[in-house]
Amino acid sequence: MKRTKELRRKIRHYRIRKRIIGSADRPRICVHKSLKHLYISVLDDATKPEGSIAIMNLTTNTKANKAGDKKSFCNVANAKTLGLAAGKALLEKGIKQAVFDRAGYRYHGCVKAIAEAVREAGVIV
Repeated sequence: MKRTKELRRKIRHYRIRKRIIGSADRPRICVHKSLKHLYISVLDDATKPEGSIAIMNLTTNTKANKAGDKKSFCNVANAKTLGLAAGKALLEKGIKQAVFDRAGYRYHGCVKAIAEAVREAGVIV
């Protein structure tokens, strides 16, 4: 099987996921990027043994963004906005700490902007 960029990223993500576990009081913030949108999932891995429970999901794929004429919403400005929204939502739920899962992506650009924005909102990552 040819090792494409996506396959190598998935292998890295698997290696990372073996060590990173989210819990109810310290959930895992998982980032996913597509060509057009960004997705953030806040997950609790410890409660359910066979899988993780989604505490919340945030995305740039909303009706407000669809009204615009942009082709891609996967940029640093939208990543920062999404990260701030995730941080504020976590604080509203009473969660002050979280574990950041970069999902095999390099820690720069959108991924870095999301992590820094969550920290700016007041969550310890």
